[in-house]
This record gives sequence, structure tokens and C-alpha cells, in this order.
Amino acid sequence: MSMVPFTHVRFLLQCLEDLDASLRKLNSRLFVIRGQPTDVFPRLFKEWQISRLSYEYDSEPFGKERDAAIRKLASEAGVEVTVKVSHTLYDLDKIIELNGGQSPLTYKRFQTLISHMDLVEMPAETITAEVMRKCATPLSDDHDDKFGVPSLEELGFETEGLVTAVWPGGETEALTRLERHLERKAWVANFERPRMNANSLLASPTGLSPYLRFGCLSCRLFYFKLTDLYRKVKRNGSPPLSLYGQLLWREFFYTTATNNPRFDKMEGNPVCVQIPWDRNPEALAKWAEGRTGFPWIDAIMTQLRQEGWIHHLARHAVACFLTRGDLWISWEEGMKVFEELLLDADWSVNAGSWMWLSCSSFFQQFFHCYCPVGFGRRTDPNGDYIRRYLPILKGLPAKYIYDPWNAPEGVQKAAKCEIGVHYPKPMVNHAEASCLNIERMKQIYQQLSCYRGLGLLATVPANSNNGGNSAGGIPVPVPGPSPEEIHNDGAVQAGRGQFAVKRRNEDLIPGVSSKARRQTSN
Repeated sequence: MSMVPFTHVRFLLQCLEDLDASLRKLNSRLFVIRGQPTDVFPRLFKEWQISRLSYEYDSEPFGKERDAAIRKLASEAGVEVTVKVSHTLYDLDKIIELNGGQSPLTYKRFQTLISHMDLVEMPAETITAEVMRKCATPLSDDHDDKFGVPSLEELGFETEGLVTAVWPGGETEALTRLERHLERKAWVANFERPRMNANSLLASPTGLSPYLRFGCLSCRLFYFKLTDLYRKVKRNGSPPLSLYGQLLWREFFYTTATNNPRFDKMEGNPVCVQIPWDRNPEALAKWAEGRTGFPWIDAIMTQLRQEGWIHHLARHAVACFLTRGDLWISWEEGMKVFEELLLDADWSVNAGSWMWLSCSSFFQQFFHCYCPVGFGRRTDPNGDYIRRYLPILKGLPAKYIYDPWNAPEGVQKAAKCEIGVHYPKPMVNHAEASCLNIERMKQIYQQLSCYRGLGLLATVPANSNNGGNSAGGIPVPVPGPSPEEIHNDGAVQAGRGQFAVKRRNEDLIPGVSSKARRQTSN
């Protein structure tokens, strides 16, 4: 358990404590059993004389393997097994069946398929004391000793000086946040993506993603609450699919991954472009630990390590930097770091998002990159976010806080932050690295198109609404950078196999056409 990050363990224990508290109100209790499922269940079948076992369907390969083993044990013990689909809006197997037995490989195809399916099922009714009246729970005085929720100390974690959790676990907190989220009626009425600002980068009291990830919040309850609110505000008409954008992207990745046990790998993964990424453990460690020398990137990775969450556009920025933008390190390495640190990272969405952002699948506009200086400066010109998570830089004026290596020596000394002494120098030359990596990607895609075609990869319009309209910290995946999200300090334009670099101000961001640059400057 010590290998699991503290933020995850605390969140999960709070979820269990909240569930136990809710069951107490119904004259019942939560029973926490310790041990391996294949060891525990055969014993419980006999000791508790169990006749029926029910559980939620798990679409991920590990869960399928585990559940198959338990079903076999239950069958051998004469125990009836009931499995229900509730972690997703749809039965994923039915989507695949409708697609001729194949997982849909583009979001557009996925949308077409679900438009022909039955409506999303309503969530189950809330359990009441009346429902539980005929279901007596045998309790003993030593219940807490035998079956209680373990404490952080029991699991080997230090709790002295513990700060309040940014993301408290449990259904009670999830439902409170859901109500706050739905109070933003203006967002639903105007149906537009909120503007980014410094506060957007901080954990929001309406954020829902960890609660959806761990089942504290039903995705179906969220779906129907959105539907009801839309109809109240609009008064007529059916809600468009894009209202549920991020819920459906979550569903899409679940569907694409469920029958692909190699979905989190490059090799042997039929939906992933094979890219010869560099192996550089030292560079990977600097990125993961927030020591790249780019304050925007380092602040994001520091927030992730401290709080277990970062804004979806911050995820885009650090993913692009690690992979095709600057370091040319495999998306698999970044995925593993996110899996370890992100509260809301699950297997399907995490792997799918990393393939997307690295242009390894689903998205092929490799000429769009995030500038590790310009994008942060545009989002938070004063640098308050940087100062919050990198206090060593707090004395620098806003002019230099995103590129402190450009600050004169006197300014650095006055700020008590000398670059190369108190804060690292940039680990790469962004302008050179990003240009080189765009050329690498271009060559890979040219070779790919010669023998395979690009039909596997979904080209998403830069101004697509499909991924962002659910706004406000719901599930992770949102299509890669749209023009309004890129700070265009420069452009790299393709011409007859060569790239011509155009500079503007002190930074460079490759891959933005003059048309896109005009759009963002308006």
C-alpha cells in the first residue's frame, strides 16, 4: 500500500467512510474484507452461507480477468452471480456488436452508433430505509475491529501536520459538487466553453472527475441532471449530444479499449502509430518532478504531485512537452506518471488521452503544439499560478516569471532566485526541439500514409464542440489544442518538405498557420 500515493489512499478511505456513514442511516454497515479476492470469496461463501453475489461490470482487462476468476469460484460454490452495467452510460459490448463486432475507432463513428441505440437507462432509485427494511444486517460489537475502514496510520502513512484534502472523497461530497455544478445555469443556457483564466487552473468546488472515476457519482445521474436542466432552461427541443461531450469521450475511450488488452502500450496495439520515441530516464525524471526549467510546466507537475489533479488544458501542455513537443519521450511513460498521481486517471481514458495528445492515435494534427512559455503567460499574465506552486520564483516580476532565464542578473538577484542556482535552466531549447520534432512527426506520417493510409486516425476540426462543453473538471479527454487555446508567438509552416520559421516576440510555437494566428489575435 505504501507504493500507492497518499492522495489516492486518503480519497478512497474517505469514500469508504462516507459509504459506511450512509449505510448506518439505513441500519446497516459496510463490511471491509482484507485479502486477495480469490482467497477471500471461497471462505466467505462458506462462512456467510452466501447464495447470491452481485457486482458492477468492469470493462478493463484486469477487471475482466479478476471477475472471471470470481465467477468461476462462485459457480463452483453454487452461488448465483448478477452483473450490472452502471459505470458507463451504455453497454459497451452492445456498441461493439452494433459495429459488426469491432470497436469504433473514431469519435464520429461512435456517435453514429449510439444514436441508433436505446436511450440511456435511468439511474437506480435512491435506497431508503423502507427498501432496506427486509434486509437485516447482522452486526456485532466488534464490527469495527473486524470489518471497519482502515485508517491511514494502519496503512503506514504519516498524518502529523496533515492538510485538508483538496478533493474530499465520498458520494456525499460528489452530490454536493454536482448541485453546485448544475447551478451554473448560464453555462447551459449559453452553451459555450468557459474562458480560461488563472482561477481555472485551480481545483474547483464544482469539479467532478475523481468522483466519476471512482463511482462516487453515477455517470447516468449526471447525464439526466444535465438533460433536465437543459430542458428547463431551453424549454423545448432535445439536448444535443455535445452537451454531454466529456461524458461521451469517456465512453468512447472505454469502448475502444475494452477488447484491446494492449491499449496502454504502443507495441502490439492495433490503434497506435509506432513511433521511435527516445529513451531518456534523466529527462523523464526532470519532467515528472517539475525540474524542466520551464515554470509553466514545473508548476503544473508540482500541483499534480501535491493535489492529485490538474486542469485538462494543463494536462495537454505537459503531455505535449513530454512527447511530440519538446522531449520526444514515449506517451507510455507520461501515462504511467499520470496513473500514479492523477486521482481521476483510469486505464482507458488515461491511455486514450495520452495517445491522442502525442498524435499516436485519434488525432493527427501534429503541427499544433503548446508553447511552454506563451500559453501559460496568456492564461495567467501575472503569474499567480506559478507563484503558488513554485514559491522560489515569487519574487520575479511578471515580465520574466514564465521565462526567468531572460531576466537580467540584477533582477534575478533581487528576486533571490538565480537561474542555474536556485531554479534550473531550461532543459531544452524549445524552438529548436519543437521544430525538429514536427519534422520527425511529418516523416512518420508521410511513411504511414504510403502503405497504410490515415483512415485509422480521426481528424477533429480545431473548433469542434464535441469535447469541451461539459466544462469544469469533468472527465479528462478533450480534443487537442484549438486555435483559441494556443498562444501564437510564432509559426512553423510546411512548404515542399521544409519548414520556414517565423518569429514574433521572444518565443516560438510551431505549427500554427497564419490563419489560426489571426483568429487568436482577434
